[in-house]
Amino acid sequence: MLTRDEVRRIALAQTEAYEADHFGMPSFRVGKKIFCTIHQDHPRAMLKLDPEDQRNLAEGLPGVVEPVPGYWGSKGSTFVWFERIEEPRFAELMRMAWAQVAPKRLIG
Repeated sequence: MLTRDEVRRIALAQTEAYEADHFGMPSFRVGKKIFCTIHQDHPRAMLKLDPEDQRNLAEGLPGVVEPVPGYWGSKGSTFVWFERIEEPRFAELMRMAWAQVAPKRLIG
C-alpha cells in the first residue's frame, strides 16, 4: 500500500523529473511533458501509458488500473489506485509512464 509521498518519491526518482502544479494537483514532468499526476481526493495517480499497455494492464489488474474516461484515456492517460498495488509494480508503471514522454536522449 503506497502513500502520496511514496508516489512523489518514485516519480521524482526518474531522470530529470520535476514537480509542478497542474490545476491544483501535483504533476511530475520531464522536458515539460507530464507523465504523472496525483489526485488529491482519491488514492490514485494518473500515469501516461502507451494505449496498448494501458489495455493490457487494465485487463490484468482490474480495480487497480483503469483508463481515464473520455479522450485523455483513449490517448493513454491511466488511473492507478496506488493503495492497491505493491511498490515494485507501481515503480515499473511509473518508469513506463516516464519513458512515454521523456526525450529519447534520456531513455537508455
